[in-house]
Amino acid sequence: MNKDQFSAMLAVLVPPIIKKIVENSNVDDDKAISRFYQSKLYKELSDESSKLWHYGPMTLYTMYQDELLTGSYDYPEEAY
Repeated sequence: MNKDQFSAMLAVLVPPIIKKIVENSNVDDDKAISRFYQSKLYKELSDESSKLWHYGPMTLYTMYQDELLTGSYDYPEEAY
């Protein structure tokens, strides 16, 4: 995947995650965006080699919530 394709993938994945943060955390869009972009999960997600972009927005949101609650997150097992 080239850089433009990866950027497009992030542009599809991130908005639903931000929306879920806003809905469930009682914060506005700007605060949700800021918090997500400062997270360890986003840092890893933005590195294509992490392959986190294979997961859907809901899975990534759950991982983000785990990071907030515990300081870390587990990688879900993929169904085969």
